[in-house]
Amino acid sequence: MDFPRLQFMLFAAALVIAQLLLLDRAAISTQALILATSACLLWQLWWILPFTPLWRKEVKSSNDYATEKQLSILTSNVFTPNRNAKALINLVNHYKPDVLVTLESDQWWQDQLEAIEADMPYSVKCPLDNLYGMHVYSRLPLDEQEISYLVEQDVPSIHVCLTLRTGDKVRAHFLHPAPPSPTENPESSERDAELVIVAKSVADSNQPVIVTGDLNDVAWSATTRLFRKISGLLDPRVGRGAFNTFHVAYPIARWPLDHLFHSSHFTLRDIKRLPSIDSDHFPLLTRLVFASPNGNNQQGIKPEAEEKAWSEKITNNQQVSKSDVPTPAE
Repeated sequence: MDFPRLQFMLFAAALVIAQLLLLDRAAISTQALILATSACLLWQLWWILPFTPLWRKEVKSSNDYATEKQLSILTSNVFTPNRNAKALINLVNHYKPDVLVTLESDQWWQDQLEAIEADMPYSVKCPLDNLYGMHVYSRLPLDEQEISYLVEQDVPSIHVCLTLRTGDKVRAHFLHPAPPSPTENPESSERDAELVIVAKSVADSNQPVIVTGDLNDVAWSATTRLFRKISGLLDPRVGRGAFNTFHVAYPIARWPLDHLFHSSHFTLRDIKRLPSIDSDHFPLLTRLVFASPNGNNQQGIKPEAEEKAWSEKITNNQQVSKSDVPTPAE
């Protein structure tokens, strides 16, 4: 029920307006209804407001155009049955990201994306036909490559050491945990466990860190907030917008499921949702600037004791540990 908070907020706002216009405001029952609906509106707004321009930016904006300091990442859940690879290739050719991450990419998609390998010669490929295939293509060197199955044996993640043009090493994790759904996992336990162990692992790192992918969770959910708090990573959307990437076909039911989090070593040039490629997700392009140590005074949100205890419960229930997570660039 974390997903439709934006829709609940809009419905509550419309309902308050209708109550004010159509009901007898002098009646005690009307006042009680307006109070209850307004409380609902404010509660949902409390979760959503950080992902609007009304909130303080968590990540500083950068005007540094130095090419060697920039890192651009295009993340795209391609939707396995989608066969419009040309649209994605056109976006890659137009925006020229340093790194392309594809989710749900199978062998057919791998074959089509051979067209970009001349410009993006470094890659990690994990083609699967179960909706959890994953590929990483890069203009920058990728070392210490590892494909892991952290929680579920058919749900991979990719972990690499990415070398920037400055020579600095970046620890990068590309994730696509399975969502809670009637046909897959009845609860979110597996997804939450994968997020928490990665969060705990990167929290111990002093290296520049990137975590990105389709996390099958909304930006404002309790579990995504837990990930941010435990990991210490920053969310460039805070203070800028939600950048809803799913579902392309239903504007009234869109949520920010595709994420990029990073350490304080980076500031933000820009972040944008790109045009549809006929998938059910929009691609997301994020341009970062390596600003260490100037960016190191950026701060995210901190965990409370009960949240640390909750994270322990999540990992214990799935019998997984942060030691299961590869640590490239360390």
